Formats: sequence, C-alpha cells, structure tokens
Amino acid sequence: MSRIIDLSGKKFGRLTAIKSDGHSVNGNVRWLCHCECGNYVTVDGFELRRGTTKSCGCLRREVMQKQYRCNPAMQEHKGHADSLYNKNGVAYASIKRSRRNHSGVIGVSYDEKTDHWFARLMFHSHYVLMKSFDNFEDAVAARQAAEKKYLGKVRTHIEADNAQQA
Repeated sequence: MSRIIDLSGKKFGRLTAIKSDGHSVNGNVRWLCHCECGNYVTVDGFELRRGTTKSCGCLRREVMQKQYRCNPAMQEHKGHADSLYNKNGVAYASIKRSRRNHSGVIGVSYDEKTDHWFARLMFHSHYVLMKSFDNFEDAVAARQAAEKKYLGKVRTHIEADNAQQA
C-alpha cells in the first residue's frame, strides 16, 4: 500500500486542505477542504495536486458570470422567450414539434419494427412516460395525460403562443 501524501494546511487555488476524509472509489485519498468563500467541500487528493479542482464551485460561477456579461451573443440572447422556463423548470422552447415528427403529436412516434406506437415524456431529465401502444389514439391519450400531470398548463401557453405566431 502506498503512503498517503499529507496535504493538510496546504493551499490549492481557493481551497485549503484540512484533513483526509476517507478514500474515493478509485483508491485516492479524499480531503476535506475549506474554500475562501466559506464553503467546505470534499475533494479527491489527486485532483487537488493536479490543479483540476481549485474551488468549491464558486470560481466557476464567477467565471461564467463574467463570460456572460462580456459575451455579446449572450447579451443579445438575454430576455428572449426561448430562454424562459416555467415554474416546473421546463424550457418553453423545448416544447415544440420537431420537423422529424411524422405522427403530428409531440412525444408520440411509430416503430416500424415492432408495429407499435410509443408515447414518451421526459421531465427533469428522467422519462416519466415511456410506453408502447397498439394504436395511435391510446398513445396520444397517454401522452396528453402525462403532460397534464407533469407539465400542467405549460402546453396550453405554448400552443397559444404558437397560434399567435402562425
């Protein structure tokens, strides 16, 4: 077994290593660190020494805010409807019919290999609906029920906006 490199008291970017805090899955020692912003975070010792991890995440937030303020393309995008999210965290821009959609209903598709209709709905990066149906109407009904349950009134707002644009 290799000996542990003592990092306690040493500074790595904005982090100061305090004490070892067990081992990670790959066998590296994890270190409890104190960030200059006041947060505590546990970090892989190798990542500290290599310089990959420099803060608790506050540095990334600051850099991203600065890039956002200095990037003219981001400033131009600011305030556009396609960057809006509803109260459930669903992007309004994501709820639109794709050009590849041949069924005419968002989230309903036909699989020629199995001769079934599929209804899908993803909510917060997880599929909450992913079922196959023998006929199109059942798949559409399942999709609409899932939309009502998970998305609420979002669909009606989107459809109203799309109707106004047409």
